[in-house]
Amino acid sequence: MADILAFAKLRLSLLVIISAVLGYLIEAKEFSWFALMGVFVGGLLITSASNGINQILERDLDKLMKRTMSRPLPMEKMTVKQATILVIILGITGTFILLVWTNILCTILSLSSLLIYSFIYTPMKRYTPIAVFVGAIPGALPPLLGCVAASSKISFMAMLLFAIQFMWQFPHFWAIAWKLDDDYKKAGFNLLPYPSGHSKQNAFQILVYNLMLIPVSALPWIFEVVSPLAGVLVVCCSVLFSIPAFLLYIRCDMKSATQLMFASFVYLPITQLIILFNP
Repeated sequence: MADILAFAKLRLSLLVIISAVLGYLIEAKEFSWFALMGVFVGGLLITSASNGINQILERDLDKLMKRTMSRPLPMEKMTVKQATILVIILGITGTFILLVWTNILCTILSLSSLLIYSFIYTPMKRYTPIAVFVGAIPGALPPLLGCVAASSKISFMAMLLFAIQFMWQFPHFWAIAWKLDDDYKKAGFNLLPYPSGHSKQNAFQILVYNLMLIPVSALPWIFEVVSPLAGVLVVCCSVLFSIPAFLLYIRCDMKSATQLMFASFVYLPITQLIILFNP
C-alpha cells in the first residue's frame, strides 16, 4: 500500500485537488455533495493516473536522480506491468466518477489534462525548457475544472482562476527547478529558463514572471467579480509573493529559492480562499 501511495504521489495529488475543490466552491450557485465528491475523488484518481504514467515513462531516468531513485519502479518494488494495470484502473475509475457525478465537459477537460501532462509535457522535459509552459496548462486546469463541475460551462470566473494559477506555475516550478537543478541535470533535464543554472539571468526571468502575476491577480477586481477588499487582498498577496523572487535575484542563493518555493505553496490557497469568501 505504501508503494501504491508513493506511485500515485498522494500528497502532491491532494494539493492539486484542493484547487479544484476551491474552484467548485467559488463557482457553485447550488451546492451538490455528489459534484463536490466527484471533483475530489475523480480528480484525485485522474491526477494519480497522470503521476503514474509520468513515472512509467521516466523510470530509467528516475534511477539517476536522488529525489526519485527511491520511487517504486526504480527500486523494483513494482513492475512496469503492475504499474500499467494500476494506471488503467485509476484512470478508468476516475473518468467514470467524473462522468457520473459531474458532467461530460469536466470529464473531457480532465482527460485532456492527463494527456497533455503525460504525453506532451513529460517527454518534452528532456529537450527544451518550453516544456514548463506546456506543463503550466494542465497545472492551471484544476480550479477551472472545479468551476466546470459546478456550472457545466467554462465561465468567466473559471478563466480568471485559470489565468492566475497559470502565471503562478512559473515562479512555483522554477523555484523548485532552482533547488533541484543539479539533480535534474543528472537525468538530462534543463528546466530553468536558461542553461546557465543558478545565474542572474534565470533569477531575473523568475522575478519577471512573478511580477507579471500581480496584474493578472488584479483581473477579478478589475472586472468586478470580487469585492474591492478581496481584490486588494489578492493583489497584496501577489506583491508579497514577489519579495522572495526579488531576494533570489539579488542573492542567487538556495535559501531564497527555498523561501520562494514555500511562499508559492502558501500563496495559491490563500488567494483562492479570499476569492471564495469575497469579503
